Amino acid sequence: MMQEQHPGAVRGLFDTLLRAYGPRHWWPARTVPEMMVGAMLVQNTTWTGASQAVARLEEAGLLDSWSKLLQTPDETLGALIRPAGYFRVKTRRLKALAGFMAGFDHDHTRLFQQETPPLRAALLGVHGVGKETADSILCYAAQRPIFVVDAYTRRIFSRLGWCDDQAGYDDLQRLVMSALPPDAHILGEMHALLVEHAKTHCRAQPRCAGCPVGPCLTIGLHNTPETSKETHTMLLCPTTHPTRQRNLA
Repeated sequence: MMQEQHPGAVRGLFDTLLRAYGPRHWWPARTVPEMMVGAMLVQNTTWTGASQAVARLEEAGLLDSWSKLLQTPDETLGALIRPAGYFRVKTRRLKALAGFMAGFDHDHTRLFQQETPPLRAALLGVHGVGKETADSILCYAAQRPIFVVDAYTRRIFSRLGWCDDQAGYDDLQRLVMSALPPDAHILGEMHALLVEHAKTHCRAQPRCAGCPVGPCLTIGLHNTPETSKETHTMLLCPTTHPTRQRNLA
């Protein structure tokens, strides 16, 4: 169940988290294939395990080409990605993603020529790709203005009283996207900031001492048409947000 929420509260939360943690520079990947593979590997595990698996794939030279990934024996691929957990399941899913990319000549620029709705539908048609994974690829690789919802989003919003712990993905996504500008960098930053806050304070067993969000419900309920000028300065400044200067290769 969702509670009707003033857009200013969402913007206030964004501003508060950005001031507390600074820009997160997420997603940590050098290339689009690395980002897409990481999005598959991080499913149902921590980023620590997923990043170890990504590093092993990179060392093996399997992030240079989707065709190399597709041709790698399952046993070899599974051994490489073991740190990410569920390695047999994720081997099948990575092979499905690589096979999907073969339909675009292994070229993500061809894939990303599609408009967002059909592109999202195509990604959701890949075995093992759900809404969170598809939207991660859309936001961080294709630079589309879409918000990624995860378990941390639901946890934080439910503790703020904005929803219950059974709130649906689409409802949570609409809540954020109706309040923040349609900008991939800002929406991606919101997702990354929520992740950081959930790891730092809003854990399963919360660490409320020093939590920066306490004032949010007070200072956030103002009807401003945009996020604050200070926030935009932090996001647009190349020294604090270097992804503004480059896209993934």
